[in-house]
Amino acid sequence: MSMRLFRTWSEVPQPLKGGVLALGNFDGLHFGHQAVLSKTVALARAAGVAAGVMTFEPHPRVFFRPDQEPFRLSPFRIKARLIEALGLDYLYVQSFDRDFSRRTAENFVTEVLLGGLGISHIVVGADYVFGFQRQGNVALLNQMAAQHGFSVTSVGELALQDGARYSSTNVRNLLKDGQPQEAAKLLGRYWEIEGRVEHGDQRGRLLGFPTANVAYREYLHPKKGVYAIRAGIDQGVDTVWHDGVANFGNRPTFDKQDVLLEAHLFDFTGDLYGRHLRVALVDYIRPEQKFDGLETLKAQIARDSATAKAQLQGRHFAAAPAPYVPVK
Repeated sequence: MSMRLFRTWSEVPQPLKGGVLALGNFDGLHFGHQAVLSKTVALARAAGVAAGVMTFEPHPRVFFRPDQEPFRLSPFRIKARLIEALGLDYLYVQSFDRDFSRRTAENFVTEVLLGGLGISHIVVGADYVFGFQRQGNVALLNQMAAQHGFSVTSVGELALQDGARYSSTNVRNLLKDGQPQEAAKLLGRYWEIEGRVEHGDQRGRLLGFPTANVAYREYLHPKKGVYAIRAGIDQGVDTVWHDGVANFGNRPTFDKQDVLLEAHLFDFTGDLYGRHLRVALVDYIRPEQKFDGLETLKAQIARDSATAKAQLQGRHFAAAPAPYVPVK
C-alpha cells in the first residue's frame, strides 16, 4: 500500500491514529534521518499500529529567513518520495506559518500530537528541538510522556568510521566543495536535482551535445562546474537512469547571469521538453570556465564527456530501475 499524505490533522482517519510518529524536518534524508524513520517503522510494526512522520512546509528556516540563498537538499516532492521508500504509512505535512511558529512546545504536544493525531509513541533524533523559541527538547518530551501516557524513543547521533557526522549541514558543505562522492556516503545515494526541462538557447544541439535545461529554484547551489551524472525522466520507482554529463553554473562563455543545470544524456534520444527530469550528481570533473570560442568549448565538452563516461563506468551501476541512484 502506498504512503498516504495529509495536510491537516482532521484528515487523518481513525485507523491511522494511535500510532508511532517521527518528528523532524528530514532535509536530505541522510543516514541519520533514515535511522529515525526505520526505528519508527520497526516500533509500529511490532505494536501493530501505523508508522507516520510529521514534517514542516515551508522549512522553518525558510519561514524565518525568506531572503537567504537556497539551502534545501530535498524539496518536498523528493522528500516525500524518499520517505515513502522507507516504508512509512503516512506523511503529515504541518503548515509552518506565523501562528504555528508561536505555539509553545507544551501546546504542540497536547493539541497537535495528542489531540490532533492521537499518537502513542514519538521518535526523534537526540538533538531534536521544537516549539516557540525552540524551547522543547527530548527531556521535555520524556517529562510530558510520563504525564500523558505516551512513549518516546530518542535515536542517538550516528557517524562514519572517520567521525564525520550524518548531518544535513555536512552534506551541504560537501556539495558546495564539489565533493558529491563524500556527500553520497552520508546520504546513502547520490544527491539529486530535479525539475521540468525548459527551452533554452539550443547551443548544445549546435555543438553536437544537446542538453536538457533544468531551471534552478529551490535547491542548494553545489559547486559550479561540470559533473558526471545519472539522469532519468521521473517515473518514481520505474525511473530508467542514463549516464551523462552536466554543467551547473552561469555559462560564462555566453555571459549569462542566471544559474542553470544543463544535462546531456549519452544514450538517450527523444524530446525531453516539459518532462520532469531527475539528475543525480555522481562525480565532479572540473570548475566552470570561460572559453574563447565555440570550437574550444566543443572540444572541452568532448573531453568532459569522455571523462564522465570513464568515471561512471567505474561505478558499475545496476541496469534495473530504482527509486534513486544508490552509492556504488
